[in-house]
Amino acid sequence: MPYFEEALVAVVLVAIALIVLLVLRPSLTAVRGGRILAFLAFLVLPVLATAMGLSAHMEHSKSTNFCLSCHVMEPYGRSLHVDDEAWLPAQHFQNNRVPRDRACFTCHADYTMFGDAKAKLRGLRHVYVYYLGDIPEKIQLYEAYNNRECLHCHAGARSFEESDLHKEMRAELGSNTTSCLECHDAVHNVDELKGKPLWKEPRP
Repeated sequence: MPYFEEALVAVVLVAIALIVLLVLRPSLTAVRGGRILAFLAFLVLPVLATAMGLSAHMEHSKSTNFCLSCHVMEPYGRSLHVDDEAWLPAQHFQNNRVPRDRACFTCHADYTMFGDAKAKLRGLRHVYVYYLGDIPEKIQLYEAYNNRECLHCHAGARSFEESDLHKEMRAELGSNTTSCLECHDAVHNVDELKGKPLWKEPRP
């Protein structure tokens, strides 16, 4: 990512330099080469910089730090550190079953063709509600959690496949008629955080 950011800064600086040059010496546009330069400076490079900036911000919005940057989400971030094996998000986060730097996005993006786009659109709605709407007292999912999101990682995993209960329920889990959360029901449980011992993430 640092190289991408450096490239973005370079594109912006080149665009600014060319625009300044053309403003100071407008006579350059009298010749064909000058018009091409103006086209690059005023259209191509700004569009390229905008696209690169948008891509960088979209990538950043997948980060756990970004998701937890709103104070409303702070208890959900704390729930990732609960020192209790029954708490599903905590165990996934603490045992690197999901990438820690993308923990929220990994579990809350739909694993469908347009899953990323849907997650981003929901994120825009969250921004709107945070700044202009009424934040609900209890945050809830838009729809029931789909087993597809669990099976995306767990199907094929030895611990999942060798479980007798999972073998018995394979068809129901695959068809989503029985939710994984019926057994694994200690999710974020932010109402129960008070007094819970927290795992301290080791410093790198």
